[in-house]
Amino acid sequence: MYPADWEEYQACVEELLSSPQVARLKDIRHHPGVSCYEHSAFVSYVAWRLARRWGADGTMAARAGLLHDLYLYDPRSLPSWRQCFAHPRAAAVNAAALRGGLSPREENCILAHMWPLSVRAPHSREAAAVCLADKLCAVAEVLQVWRRLALRRALLAACP
Repeated sequence: MYPADWEEYQACVEELLSSPQVARLKDIRHHPGVSCYEHSAFVSYVAWRLARRWGADGTMAARAGLLHDLYLYDPRSLPSWRQCFAHPRAAAVNAAALRGGLSPREENCILAHMWPLSVRAPHSREAAAVCLADKLCAVAEVLQVWRRLALRRALLAACP
């Protein structure tokens, strides 16, 4: 069962979901029992909902949410404290390569998603939506709530 606004959300991210770079996220472990792909799709949808509620650009939030962890390396290759600070920059570089560049607001959405742990703070409602969505989704994943959500099944079924 899909949320009522599912088609509208999917229209924002469908071309990104079909990219090989985003598909590679399926092979990267993120939080316990969650791939980086699952986490990114979850953050994308929640950020899209938050941004729309706040009168911000939902499409930008959805795309930045999907690309916010596009670091494409094994996170276990770095100490956990370094991964926390290094992955937003790697994700921004990879997202810019995938999209043919990023606007300053899109880049801020990706670079600031780890705030307040990172030095970059969100400078737009879209960046704040991605940052908050990342925290909410991470908590749901770590507490294993994510596994029981119908939204998880919808995201995994609809995202190739």
